[in-house]
Amino acid sequence: MTPTLKQSPACVLAYPRRAEASEHEVASQSRMASLLASLLGCAVRESAEPALTDSTYYVPDHTLVANIDDVEITDESRLFGGIVPHGFVATKAVTHGLWQASSQAPEGWNAVLGGDLGDAVLTGYTVFTRDDALSAGRALMQRGPVRLKPIYANAGRGQCVVEDATALQRAIETSDAEGGLVLEENLTDVRTFSVGWCRVGPHHIAYTGTQCLTPDNQGELVYGGSSLRCVRGDVHTLAGMATDADMRRAAQLAVQYDAAVNRAYPALIASRRNYDVVIGRDYDGQTRLGVLEQSWRAGGASIAELSAMLYFAQNASASEVDAYTCEVYGRHPRPFEESHLVYSGEDSRAGWITKTGGIGKGGSDGAQ
Repeated sequence: MTPTLKQSPACVLAYPRRAEASEHEVASQSRMASLLASLLGCAVRESAEPALTDSTYYVPDHTLVANIDDVEITDESRLFGGIVPHGFVATKAVTHGLWQASSQAPEGWNAVLGGDLGDAVLTGYTVFTRDDALSAGRALMQRGPVRLKPIYANAGRGQCVVEDATALQRAIETSDAEGGLVLEENLTDVRTFSVGWCRVGPHHIAYTGTQCLTPDNQGELVYGGSSLRCVRGDVHTLAGMATDADMRRAAQLAVQYDAAVNRAYPALIASRRNYDVVIGRDYDGQTRLGVLEQSWRAGGASIAELSAMLYFAQNASASEVDAYTCEVYGRHPRPFEESHLVYSGEDSRAGWITKTGGIGKGGSDGAQ
């Protein structure tokens, strides 16, 4: 049974926050705290000082790690996000098994998970040394081009595709393989589905949708937003809401992935569960689907998720709603509804960016 708060929270606090969080990230976390406060009928607390109370509801800007982050939370009813037993569990690393059973891995690594994920993921490996990266990459290259992903990167940043042994070696030499690297088959003509479910107190939704890429201020393709179809419900609702065979299969794979990870790491706590599922063509032209990664933190689509939750709370007869988030780089964003504005300005890290989100349809086409 999903736990619920024994009492209504006294406040919502945007905390913890990474020291390196930039202006647009702070604005997103603050907007989520405001939406959560409206949903839960309480105030937004601006600071973690003085001492926090047991009735504080948290919205962290990252997945918390047990025994490291200084927040005493024992179940999902106290936060919008997740808590993992080891830092790597919150990253792309858990999507694939090791190159070999004897390969180096961080403490706490579950060697069974890679096999248990089965066809929920694409063909690939997670490595923690350059030698393993080279060996795994060469093996995968027999099937076609290979995509390399740093396990801690987000929004699609830091990835590259290599097509020959020379490019593979060059990419690995300039990567932080010791910090963790995913190598997997590269797909073309891709679309990326978003599948997820989340719960805040008595409010819960499930959703399917798509996400898109957009060029950032350096021309790199990064996350550009999500368009979600949201319904009242939980993980069990997903099976009946998919509108076509591909989306239905994407939902099945997300549920399969979630169950496997929970078996491998039963200490995982998450009130928000989001899975990116890609569909595209492999090197032989065959259609492939697989979960790319998970997100248990308040993420890029969370303003859409919380906007849908609040809409349902305010509209008792509604059973379905479309919600979106959008991120556009550059000084001249396309027109948007003012009430949906999250941030617009020159961010110290990202440069000029405009972020919006709320109820309504947003366009998207896909990403890997």
